Amino acid sequence: MSPLSAARAALRVYAAGAAVILAQLLRRCRGGFAEPVFPPQPGRVAIVTGGTEGIGFATAKHLARLGMHVIIAGNNDSKAREAVRKIREETLNDKVEFLYCDLASMKSLRQFVQKFKMKKIPLHVLVNNAGVMMVPQRETEDGFEEHFGVNYLGHFLLTHLLLDDLQASGSPGRSSRVVTVSSATHYVGELDLDDLQSSGGYSPHGAYARSKLALVLFSHRLQALLEAKGSPVTANVADPGVVNTDLYRHVFWGTRLLKKLFGWWFFKTPDEGAWTSVYAAVSPALEGVGGRYLYNEKEAKSLAITYDPKLQRQLWARSCQMTGIADMSRDTLWG
Repeated sequence: MSPLSAARAALRVYAAGAAVILAQLLRRCRGGFAEPVFPPQPGRVAIVTGGTEGIGFATAKHLARLGMHVIIAGNNDSKAREAVRKIREETLNDKVEFLYCDLASMKSLRQFVQKFKMKKIPLHVLVNNAGVMMVPQRETEDGFEEHFGVNYLGHFLLTHLLLDDLQASGSPGRSSRVVTVSSATHYVGELDLDDLQSSGGYSPHGAYARSKLALVLFSHRLQALLEAKGSPVTANVADPGVVNTDLYRHVFWGTRLLKKLFGWWFFKTPDEGAWTSVYAAVSPALEGVGGRYLYNEKEAKSLAITYDPKLQRQLWARSCQMTGIADMSRDTLWG
């Protein structure tokens, strides 16, 4: 990617973020963000990736407060122990635990799923939340560009490996749910199926936007396959908005300065950012409803190309090849 193309990608990403920040500021000026009320969820089990900090931590805490058994999937043991302690203390729910899972490693993902299955418990909610943002060019353990490998392919494989548990735990009138966290940057993302690894030149902004676009395409395709099978599982996308978290440590210094000075006003708090994910995970209004792009606990439209069935199928097939799993989607959904 030429320097000019990289600069254009950065401008598109920052413009998308600025638009969201402006909308959030206007909403805060008009009365702010009111915390929604969610129904209790006793007996339900959830996995939250990246649940040790930021939006993931807030999501795990909200679900635990509703009475769910919450499993935090993350790759930092010390942060995880502290997160579990805090959530148990704040929610008085002792059914909060940690299992190691590195989304940058397909081996680690498979080990995580194996350990989860050994628990012999159901799985009602999978929140695909973890991610990296605008990191320098580097690769995952399996040789994938990090944004695409961690944000997208890791969650693609994790969902695939846990789908039988989700299907076995769902029932008519009480579906299991897959909640995938994307962002407004997907609107400026570009997806070249012949260069998903940024081999033609690297832009951290373009790579990040591409991974978020791929997540939306994946979720829409997953929902179509689930519907075709008549599965008691739904798949939706949650857009948290622009949230004050540590993910911004790799962005342009001016953005970091803005966040430091005015983040309390322009940006959502992690708790506010988590509300849409929690809404997608537990709201009765979404019972049996999938294929939605949700922002501020309401349905919105994702980028037009994310509804293109051909592009969804092509990305799905390519993702199966990259993660080494069989693409059985043409006839049935994983058996």
